[in-house]
Amino acid sequence: MQDQKFTKKDWTLFRNKIADWQEAYMDRLNKEYIELLSEDTKPSEKFWGLSKRIKEDKKKTGVQLEMSRSNLIYNIISLINEGAISIEDLEEFSDELKDTISTFFEICNRNK
Repeated sequence: MQDQKFTKKDWTLFRNKIADWQEAYMDRLNKEYIELLSEDTKPSEKFWGLSKRIKEDKKKTGVQLEMSRSNLIYNIISLINEGAISIEDLEEFSDELKDTISTFFEICNRNK
């Protein structure tokens, strides 16, 4: 993936969009946490279930990521895999970037 192409505009666009994408993703996570806390189970099960879930979610790209141009493609792929964004969210990006992302998912799907 090192030789994949994207434009300077892609990098700028990503930097402009990532905060909103992450906020929307974390809003969805918060709603899932509320559901978890609303379950009819013991308080301790809710507490430890939530604790475990937050610990896992904190590691996701939809929550935090390393902002660097060299990680752009990896970050986008992770965001898609996590469900933080979809392919449709990339419509404003260059064809090079969209082709790179599409190729990655085609290769992954072939290897399943």
